[in-house]
Amino acid sequence: MTNDDLLYRHRLQLFARAGQIGVSRACRELGYHRSWYYRWKPVVERQGLEMLRPRERRAPRMPNQLPPWIEERVISFALGHPGLGPRRVAAQLALPMWGGVVVSASGVLKVLRRHGLGTRIQRLGLVAGYAAKPEREAPAQPEPLHLEVERPGDLVQVDCFYIGRLSGTRGRTWQYTAIDVASSYVWGSVQVSEVNPDTKHCSALVRRVANDLAAAGWKLKAISTDNGGEFRAEPFARTVAAVGARQRFIRAGRPQTNGAVERVHRTILEECWRPSFARALVPRYTALKRDLVAYLSYYNYERAHTGRRNLGRVPAELVYGARKMRPR
Repeated sequence: MTNDDLLYRHRLQLFARAGQIGVSRACRELGYHRSWYYRWKPVVERQGLEMLRPRERRAPRMPNQLPPWIEERVISFALGHPGLGPRRVAAQLALPMWGGVVVSASGVLKVLRRHGLGTRIQRLGLVAGYAAKPEREAPAQPEPLHLEVERPGDLVQVDCFYIGRLSGTRGRTWQYTAIDVASSYVWGSVQVSEVNPDTKHCSALVRRVANDLAAAGWKLKAISTDNGGEFRAEPFARTVAAVGARQRFIRAGRPQTNGAVERVHRTILEECWRPSFARALVPRYTALKRDLVAYLSYYNYERAHTGRRNLGRVPAELVYGARKMRPR
């Protein structure tokens, strides 16, 4: 008699005892939770007691226990990039440059949980050397409407992100970001201004985007911004007109209209700034500039993108094609 036969007989005994002494007493006597009885009962009434027989186990797509070298690869990569989630780690490890390791996102999560690294806070805390206080994440914004873009340059979204006051600087540190919606290619810089974002840095970013797209054979057609004073200023409007593009302003109170750049701000926060602040006792302005340059190089040329437009391709492949040239 196999284990499946014993299990089947035990389940039959449960239904027999339930008819004699009641469901609750039968479940306590045989060690079942009542929810299992009530889950099986309607199916038994339709198909008979034979449905209580255990089904054969389906062949798994991958072994339950990963080889030790794959588990070590997952742990080392997750600690090296503590801001990445399980799905991103799995996608990144599958790239040829990382060895083409095929492991599911759920498999990555199980490995991280076994080692007490199942959340970003735990990984960042280990990198920083202390238990970081969990932060309440902002509620997810509704998915923006589909933007009709066909090729790089059709629409570039521009925005600014406040980093904070850093040691050794006078003023406030801002991140200026632009993203091409069609390819997810990102341009960015870290600058210091007295209080609010400076129009001259926004204008310089637009000129840089237009030049890089032109070098790749594309034309910048439209710029999307919020209604901030730095984007409403006349010098910025002149810069946009000089590069041959038109400026779009989002509707007030609807930041999701600029959803691509808002989302990449969160990605950079999770994968670049939080690890940088966790590693540094006193963050420095020059160090943050260097970290952003290194991260954007990784983001545009090495990071696997799983969006509906990239489909696993890196942004540089959509902008530069097979050449993947890096702009100076």
